[in-house]
Amino acid sequence: MTTGLAGKLTSLLASELHSWQADQPAKPASQLTEETDMAQRVAMVNNKGGVGKTTTTIRVAEGLAKAGHRVLVVDMDPQGNASRRLGWAYNPDAPQLTISEAIQADAAGAVAQVIQPIGWDVDYATRIALAPARLELENRMSEAGIVGAWRRLTKALEGADNHYAYTLIDCPPSLFHLTQLALAAADCVVIISEPEYDSVEAAVRVRDFVRARAVELANPDLALAGVIVNAKQNLASHADQLASIRELFGDLVWDPVVPHRSLLVDADGDEIPLSEVRGEKANEVRAVYELLAQSLVKAVPVS
Repeated sequence: MTTGLAGKLTSLLASELHSWQADQPAKPASQLTEETDMAQRVAMVNNKGGVGKTTTTIRVAEGLAKAGHRVLVVDMDPQGNASRRLGWAYNPDAPQLTISEAIQADAAGAVAQVIQPIGWDVDYATRIALAPARLELENRMSEAGIVGAWRRLTKALEGADNHYAYTLIDCPPSLFHLTQLALAAADCVVIISEPEYDSVEAAVRVRDFVRARAVELANPDLALAGVIVNAKQNLASHADQLASIRELFGDLVWDPVVPHRSLLVDADGDEIPLSEVRGEKANEVRAVYELLAQSLVKAVPVS
């Protein structure tokens, strides 16, 4: 992305944000849904890549939407996989605002101007919205040394996600600045882990990081809400690592465990909801994510 295009997008966001802020009348109670005060913001995290974090974020969002909840997915990974899998594609010929510009704007409510509908063709898709990402989001990493920069996502979400039940923030596989932006903005953390040694070690690093840095991120009440175990196979090593996860995290481990199924890879690649995948195994996986969505609602109820 060129400097000229970056400047154009930033100016466009500033103009649209000014108009949005000036045009925010109070809504009568009759127009408000159950999700009126503020979304429950959930950071979906692991310090290791390839554990199914993005897949889990999308499929839990799908389960929440099928249950009637409005969900905002915020893509904080410059790879933009959550955005693509939800049917969004960046068009360089007609540049769209993304979460990168919303953070860069450093303005209250900036996310409202980057929210997009998703591309799935199912009825409950109208209850899922997306704040998309593209590779340019990596440029926000250079702002880590700016005083207060880690609060910019929090600021950008102010008022922008009030009418959603849940804001699910898909984080990159690190604990650096982009993930810290998400942790500063979140009400709670959900760790996604495979039953593999390296993944479990990374999950522990996330837990310890949250405990050590929550106050520093001006989010002292930030806590771990749950652990989702993904891609379990019928292997002795997986059984051993699952036992380790339960020992380390106790009742925070949500059931059921997500089984390893190639159909999830296919659905992600085809950018389709699980409701469009047929077969007994697809039914099984759909049921798993719907139960995990229920676990989220139980652990983090909307007010």
